Amino acid sequence: MNRFLKIILISSIIFSPSTFSNNSKLFSAGVPSLAPMLENVTPAVVNIYTISESGQRNQLIDDPFLRKFFNIPGKQKSRKRNRAGLGSGVIINSKKGYVITNNHVIAKAKDIKVKLHDGREFKAKLVGADPASDIAIIQIKPENLTAIKFSNSEKLRVGDFVVAIGNPFGIGQTVTSGIVSALGRSGLGIEAYENFIQTDASINPGNSGGALVNLRGELVGINTAIIGSRGASAGSVGIGLAIPVNMALDITDQLLKYGEVKRGYLGVSAQNLTDDLSKAFGVETNRGAIITRVQKDSPADLSGIKVGDVVTKINNKAIENAASMRNKIGLLKINSTITLQINRKGKVLTKKVRIVEPDKAKIKNLKLNPRLSGVIFGDIKKNMPEYGKVNGIKIMKMRKDSKAFSVGIRPNDIVLSINNIPVQSLKDLEIVANNNDELVLHVQRQNRTAFILLK
Repeated sequence: MNRFLKIILISSIIFSPSTFSNNSKLFSAGVPSLAPMLENVTPAVVNIYTISESGQRNQLIDDPFLRKFFNIPGKQKSRKRNRAGLGSGVIINSKKGYVITNNHVIAKAKDIKVKLHDGREFKAKLVGADPASDIAIIQIKPENLTAIKFSNSEKLRVGDFVVAIGNPFGIGQTVTSGIVSALGRSGLGIEAYENFIQTDASINPGNSGGALVNLRGELVGINTAIIGSRGASAGSVGIGLAIPVNMALDITDQLLKYGEVKRGYLGVSAQNLTDDLSKAFGVETNRGAIITRVQKDSPADLSGIKVGDVVTKINNKAIENAASMRNKIGLLKINSTITLQINRKGKVLTKKVRIVEPDKAKIKNLKLNPRLSGVIFGDIKKNMPEYGKVNGIKIMKMRKDSKAFSVGIRPNDIVLSINNIPVQSLKDLEIVANNNDELVLHVQRQNRTAFILLK
């Protein structure tokens, strides 16, 4: 068999009618084609254009030596410039004009414009956003819109064919194809809560917020990020990431209902399971999370979870490490009941735990690292200017004789992470900063960020 015949044989296997017996629309005049499916899908995918303000400072202003040398006053206002941004979105409700996209597409935007596949343009308003998962909902006039159909991303398998639709580099709506390369990608440090679909369908800047669909034209994910050695600006290298549609819709439901995402509370802190620790705890795997603290009267405490338990599965899905456990808990709905598989001194046990909303009365009495003494933290609320724009906790007040003040931390600073672990709530802060170790705080002040060490 020569090379030409081999190619024909492979093509006939991949694209035979039996392969897509349930998708006769994939064939146009007997020739395999995605065009019939895309004709129904592309009207639901939109281009998004934004205008935001960004401050620009001169190096002379930022350098204290040069400021003193040139006799420049200490307080100088930043020059404001309009900055254009672009991305993609997906119409999920044609009757109300709801469009789902990434939070980073519309964050800090003062003007949002949506352009449809047919050329029509609408001004959009922000309905709600969740920076922790990078999901946002905007709304346009519901004038003869086409909404996309949804798939069940829980049924997605590695190897399934997928198609990415978006507006890469602002050149206009573009379609690329590939397969699902991996599922449940997390711990990448891109978002606070990660459960990505990985695909080799080409995704580039501007694709963010666009649709990842299956061959039936159903939405399976929201294209969000790419991984490459030179960053996103270099373009696709075959590692694209999308938020599963089930996760995106759960977040959307909360944004539309509450205006924010209410994340559940388990009441534990944990650390990664290493080879040495797995031997010490009698666990045959090095995947999992060791419970290091159980808060009294928390859901975990009431369910019988103990310090030293090794969590290996949540709802029958394997836990890789402590970050993976935190991620899965944070994506669960409040008042949902989950099943934890734990290993306790070599015995495998199953515990059912009800996820609840954090008790705000108890949050006031946080048990924190003594290096944070004299600092009062607070969640970022709707009435705060940082709401929907930054993902962290805010320093509300602090004593001038505190350790934090002495190293340069100030009121209104936003703490993004501690020891490289994102903190999105006061409860996160208690879990992360409850020991006597040194703390490395990633702090944002206005448009600048810095790492600050607390010894």
